[in-house]
Amino acid sequence: MDAGSFSSSSMSAGKVRSPSRPPLQNVPSRPFLPSMRTSSRNPSSRNNGDRFIPNRSAMDMDMAYYLLTETKKEKGNDLQASPSKVAYRKLLAENLLNNRTRILAFNSKPPAPSQPFFQEADVVSTHSVKSGKQRRHIPQAAERTLDAPDIVDDYYLNLLDWGSSNVLSIALGNTVYLWDASNGATSELVTLDEDSGPVTSVSWAPDGQHLAVGLNSSDIQLWDSTSNRLLRTLKGVHGTTTAGMDGTTGGARVGSLAWNNNILTSGGMDGKIINNDVRIRNHAVHTYRGHQQEVCGLKWSGSGQQLASGGNDNLLHIWDISMASSHPSPGQTQWLHRFSDHMAAVKALAWCPFQSNLLASGGGGMDRCIKFWNTHTGACLNSVDTGSQVCALLWNKNERELLSSHGFTQNQLTLWKYPSMVKITELTGHTSRVLFMAQSPDGCTVASAAGDETLRFWNVFGSPEAPKPAAKSTAPFGGFNLIR
Repeated sequence: MDAGSFSSSSMSAGKVRSPSRPPLQNVPSRPFLPSMRTSSRNPSSRNNGDRFIPNRSAMDMDMAYYLLTETKKEKGNDLQASPSKVAYRKLLAENLLNNRTRILAFNSKPPAPSQPFFQEADVVSTHSVKSGKQRRHIPQAAERTLDAPDIVDDYYLNLLDWGSSNVLSIALGNTVYLWDASNGATSELVTLDEDSGPVTSVSWAPDGQHLAVGLNSSDIQLWDSTSNRLLRTLKGVHGTTTAGMDGTTGGARVGSLAWNNNILTSGGMDGKIINNDVRIRNHAVHTYRGHQQEVCGLKWSGSGQQLASGGNDNLLHIWDISMASSHPSPGQTQWLHRFSDHMAAVKALAWCPFQSNLLASGGGGMDRCIKFWNTHTGACLNSVDTGSQVCALLWNKNERELLSSHGFTQNQLTLWKYPSMVKITELTGHTSRVLFMAQSPDGCTVASAAGDETLRFWNVFGSPEAPKPAAKSTAPFGGFNLIR
């Protein structure tokens, strides 16, 4: 179990207040204060060096010697020289010396290298500079910060998602808000009553239009974001939780959701994982049993063949869709792999975009590790102690990099180079643990939400690549009108 999270009973009993201030508004940044160490020298002075080195090859040493010695002789003989001799010396200086008075020469260019060895070295050096990829600039400050009042500070929930239509959804207490990244417009999708709320998870369908909303009451709502219309409610998906010390029971909250085309997979506090086919009346088509405590992390692989699940029982499971069963027997082993290496709750999960069988997982406060798994063989490829609670993981879609968000003590986002796991940079700004992360459709911007009630946007993965033709996805609500 991971420290610092709320129990379901405390969430159900306590009232969630309405937002104390308007949500998703820009947070004003602090004024920039110039450093006291800023140099007072003229910036242009750096272009004009303060050292001058004469070029001997550009100087006439005989002329220099004459100018140095003749001046002393002339000063000694000036009193004895006749006017005609003075005029003669002046005429001689004008015609032979060209009125030269400078001794040192600075203007001639250095000679070109004469040895072939240096020429070849220059060619190699130039080639290496051109062929080497320029390191991209990663801004250290968030490019935008929005207010997120009354966000539930609970490690086991999943309250942030960014859809393929470039609309971000975030749950703040009993209300789900939508923020359109293309124009910055904010809208309210739904506010739930106290019996159903608070919202415990949100997840966009692949079409970017329909949103699944998991509730503390164990129900799941399906919404059309374009018309703000409730399409369907999946009732009591995860049954009830075990009776507490006060003898009361309640619905098992739905803390995690993941889409696989028309299948909506849900993980609940009852430890069950259920595949819901949203096209049919009897939506619960498969059930996975393996966790003994709350399921707080769910991710389908890119192929849709494997499902990774993490729980508060410190277990990580890999499920194969071919092994799913609608009514599994109590002793039936359904999972493809079960990993018990983490020493705390496993919430952070991310499938690698460039290697289909590579999964990254992150553990809670008593574990602090990021582990890498080959889901075909079941081997643990690497484990890195990050030093703090791992809350979320995201892969860079264009580079071999992994981004992690953390809790105490720095509450930072850390960018790692894969597979060396060398830190590229750390992004700070949040003042509480960074519980949730979501990636923009182009894969470049990352949104992070924390217990400090702010939503921050980071340009951490660089500029978007040239657009590629979008793959056709199955519309999960194509036959919804047939549902009664």
